[in-house]
Amino acid sequence: MRGVVIPATTGPDAAMLRDDVPEPTGAHPWAEGERLLVDVRAAGVNFPDVLQSKGLYQHGTETPYVTGGEYAGVVLEAPESSRFRPGDRVAGLSVWGAMAERVLGIPRYTVRLPAHMDWAEGAAFFLNYATAWFTLHRAGFTEGESVLVHGAAGGVGTATLDLLRGKAKPSIAVVSSDAKEEVARACGADNVLRSTEPWAARVRELTGHGVAVVVDPVGGDRFVDSLRALDVGGRLMVVGFAEGSIPEVKVNRLLLRNLSVLGVALDPWEKRFPGYAPELVAGLEAAAEEGRVRPFIGDRLPFDRAAEALGILDRREARGKVVVEFP
Repeated sequence: MRGVVIPATTGPDAAMLRDDVPEPTGAHPWAEGERLLVDVRAAGVNFPDVLQSKGLYQHGTETPYVTGGEYAGVVLEAPESSRFRPGDRVAGLSVWGAMAERVLGIPRYTVRLPAHMDWAEGAAFFLNYATAWFTLHRAGFTEGESVLVHGAAGGVGTATLDLLRGKAKPSIAVVSSDAKEEVARACGADNVLRSTEPWAARVRELTGHGVAVVVDPVGGDRFVDSLRALDVGGRLMVVGFAEGSIPEVKVNRLLLRNLSVLGVALDPWEKRFPGYAPELVAGLEAAAEEGRVRPFIGDRLPFDRAAEALGILDRREARGKVVVEFP
């Protein structure tokens, strides 16, 4: 079968489209022996895929491997005990392997897709929205609270803004360009600030006291200003480090204003507290069925250009989701 292979962890430029990729066998290592085989119609590209290509992701696999951590497609095989059946339209997390004609899914991280969502929207749905959903759950977000979102034109950022649409009072996006501001506003941001301006001070001007929650998939040198942008009792959600560097914090900053810094990693949570994944999946499926989610896709690449997809994220050129569409 055809697929995009990473032969060595030297970065996205190593990606190559090949037509001799072995068919998936057995079950996904995360699937506890349950073989869920999916005919892929579209694959979503995420920042962890870039990290994997550089050998920097904690959940990486051995080279050579097929890249692509997220997919949408049609079930070919499912266990008798599964809630899925051949022919079901699904989307889900694969961690790797999605940028090929067939992929092994992880049943607990797989959702049914409603008929009104096309394959590209499906491939843009699960990982970003699951991350955003879990982030807001971990933050204890309640309707009417104020939320600031970094990387607001990226995949997680756009999904977070979409879920907050009409619920955060206000939602504030931080972006780096006019084009990314347009994306953030299209996804529901009430206010948009530039990362190149003194945005923490502007947040306090807008709210009078700072925001209740900061969602940060970027990391780097903006971390301290994120703490400054919080209200007393505020929560800073650590989602990732797309900027590249891992920040540090002096804990006296937390003490003086009763601040909290919380990590966001779904799989360790589900392993320690089994049962959250079904709740998450049910919520995502209901939101999709009712038309309450609108995945923003900035780049749709045909399969013969699939090897270019990782580079778009690595160069920080992505707006919303990058999706590879299969014939």
